[in-house]
Amino acid sequence: MIAMLSHNMAPLMFAGLILFMICGYHAAFSLAAVGLAFGVLGIELGLIQPDFLGNIVFQLEAIVRNDLLLAIPFFTLMGTILERSGLAEDLLEGFGQLFGSVRGGLSYAVILVGAVLGAITGTVAASVIAMGLISLPIMLKYGYNVRHATGVIAASGTITQLIPPSLVLVVLADQMGVDVGQMYLGAMGPSFVQVLLFIAWVFIVSILYPKSVPALPPEARTLRGWPLAKRCIRGMVPSLILIFIVLGTIFMGFATATEAGAMGVIGAFVLAKLNGKLTFALTYQGMQTTMRITTMVILILIGSRVFSLVFQGVGGKEWIEGLLTNLPGGQFGFLVFVNLFVFVIAFFLDFFEIAFIIVPLLMPAAHALGINPVWLGVLLGANIQTSFMHPPFGFALFYLRGIAPPNIKSSDIYWGAIPWVVLQLILVGLLIVFPQIVTFALDKELVIDPNFKVIVPDQSPSLDLNLAPIIK
Repeated sequence: MIAMLSHNMAPLMFAGLILFMICGYHAAFSLAAVGLAFGVLGIELGLIQPDFLGNIVFQLEAIVRNDLLLAIPFFTLMGTILERSGLAEDLLEGFGQLFGSVRGGLSYAVILVGAVLGAITGTVAASVIAMGLISLPIMLKYGYNVRHATGVIAASGTITQLIPPSLVLVVLADQMGVDVGQMYLGAMGPSFVQVLLFIAWVFIVSILYPKSVPALPPEARTLRGWPLAKRCIRGMVPSLILIFIVLGTIFMGFATATEAGAMGVIGAFVLAKLNGKLTFALTYQGMQTTMRITTMVILILIGSRVFSLVFQGVGGKEWIEGLLTNLPGGQFGFLVFVNLFVFVIAFFLDFFEIAFIIVPLLMPAAHALGINPVWLGVLLGANIQTSFMHPPFGFALFYLRGIAPPNIKSSDIYWGAIPWVVLQLILVGLLIVFPQIVTFALDKELVIDPNFKVIVPDQSPSLDLNLAPIIK
């Protein structure tokens, strides 16, 4: 019995964590409890030394000293302030009037506004709630199919998870040990492809089921000509300024992700003030939400560090690496298996838990197979999007359920999400088959010409040193 435990501590530890999670215990406490319990058991079995657990202190200190994690409260606060700043209303009304004359015009508007909001908020909740409150009543009023309307709103909100400055990309970059700027650059291509996939689906629906996505009647298209252009400009100019403040400064090397997030918060407060929405209640609610999300992330990160340390101590790294590197198909087989596994595990874990628990276990095998970590990170980020769109942790669906009219059934919201989950999985498949979608924007490797020579004139004084006695 003892021999069996000693040789299978890593798989038993992983199974114990899954059992705790299925029972409904909070991820942070489950991680820490399983880690400490198996740490004590490992000491008793002689697999690890008691001093080994002292490394937990250094792991916790590393969390506190990690400046990158400061980007999480900054982006969260920026998103919660922008959610109530009036920016979404201007964007949706302008784009809605612009595309209102074509079938599916409101859906196109929701997708494009979701992409813009994703580029300036970084949080799913802000995008889904803002667009749901504004566009859902209008879409239902003009005869849009309920399932299509709820699906496009929820899916467009999840674009935030992939398009920079996504919180998921920040966390993945931290866990994978890569630069956030590179992760953001790698995500630009997939974000664009995802928007095109969503737009293509709306176009297909407008051809096959035109009554589900009707054009706005003439009396609803109240803005034309220059007034319409002014309304679109009014929504786009502040958005473009914020996008430059947050992303432009990162890409040009003027600021880190944390510094850009801080500037984005200032921009969000200024925009809310200009729109007359900045109040004490708004500020308090934003800070309260930010504190709650940040505390949850830090607690999960602490628990994951405890679990990972003990897991590696009992041979978990070697077990996972051997399991994944021996899959048939090499890199392709690894990527297919990992993405199928992440898609299934997303039914039970949210995106923070996946990033903190699963990703560190995958990295040794990914390095052994020579997989670009930025490519893998963006790929997992695209996959993790699906966790917002299917039960039981489909938070985008929960947010939409919370603000949808009572006459809309929850079953309609869930059924409406299915085509968009399929589109997200198609994106994952495209990223596996065509990694250039991610890597084309990354920094190129430095190529050195072996024939290149630099001749430096010898201007040093001549020294006659007899080193023979020293050499002897």
